[in-house]
Amino acid sequence: MEQFIVSARKYRPQQFADVVGQQAITNTLENAIKSNHLAQALLFTGPRGVGKTTCARILAKRINEESMGEIKEDEDFAYNIFELDAASNNSVDDIRMLTEQVRIPPQIGKYKVYIIDEVHMLSSAAFNAFLKTLEEPPAHAIFILATTEKHKIIPTILSRCQIFDFKRIGVLDIKNYLHKITKDGGITAEDDALHIIAQKADGALRDALSIFDRVVSFCGKNLTREAVTENLNVLDYEAYFNITNLILNNDIPNLLLAYNDILAKGFDGHHFIVGLASHFRDLLVAKDKETSVLLEVGDKTKKQYLEQAIKTDIRFLIQGIDLANTCDLQYRTSKNQRLLVELCLMQLASITLNADSSADKKKSPVTT
Repeated sequence: MEQFIVSARKYRPQQFADVVGQQAITNTLENAIKSNHLAQALLFTGPRGVGKTTCARILAKRINEESMGEIKEDEDFAYNIFELDAASNNSVDDIRMLTEQVRIPPQIGKYKVYIIDEVHMLSSAAFNAFLKTLEEPPAHAIFILATTEKHKIIPTILSRCQIFDFKRIGVLDIKNYLHKITKDGGITAEDDALHIIAQKADGALRDALSIFDRVVSFCGKNLTREAVTENLNVLDYEAYFNITNLILNNDIPNLLLAYNDILAKGFDGHHFIVGLASHFRDLLVAKDKETSVLLEVGDKTKKQYLEQAIKTDIRFLIQGIDLANTCDLQYRTSKNQRLLVELCLMQLASITLNADSSADKKKSPVTT
């Protein structure tokens, strides 16, 4: 039986061109290498799973490739690259051992590259022991520090580094990358299914790949939106389309029953009301062609949004967002959370009812 390799490792980028969603940083690093303007101490900071360590490894290899000229295809400069996990090697002794190694020049290539991951975990004494080496490293040494929590690093370290802020990866970038993986693996996937995975990842490509592996294990070679929402325990778009239709029809009895079904499936009321506010927001942006590009959904779902947006009034949507947002703010402090959400739904269903009643009164003739 062939050993399974998780997608996060299998599809780890090997060159800057393969890195997703960080073009500004990868272009800057590539140009710095070619023009010999690379700093000797760099700090990669940003959320988890966005490519900090991956870029550090690619950079470490590229530095030596550029300095060597002609190299063998299989040369990875493993003896020139040193990785230290600061989470488990955070003492003064660990840093002193590192600074002693730094003095020794490389056997192959021109540079020795030290990648220190989770650098914010170093103790204050370890930081102080590292200061002098970081400020005046040997000509053959380059330090790449990576962290998710820049605010925990002392200012004297920050001032000695060239800082690169990695951003969260966009939903579309993640979705497009997942499309490539599905083609490579012979997997058929609905556009909406990959969109849900990309949204669930919250800007972290590594999380998206982990979720993708889990969903493939559940669904097999055919990823559908229904199967993905079931496996990830995500409230499907269809639930919000149905709830909105019931609100527009002022159907309070069926509206309460639909909310009961959502609770019966194990979904939290707070999660539901936050999602409903987002749904109204998406309907609002779908009402205009210029703002419809802000919809971060698949093509099939986008068509549903455009169709339902025609049925809704802008004033209703703004008032609906306000009511749902108020319910969201009051949810945690409420002693009867279910009643709070149900009251919000009844108020939402009464918006168009009250508007129609007001319009009828204006049309009716005044009798004396």
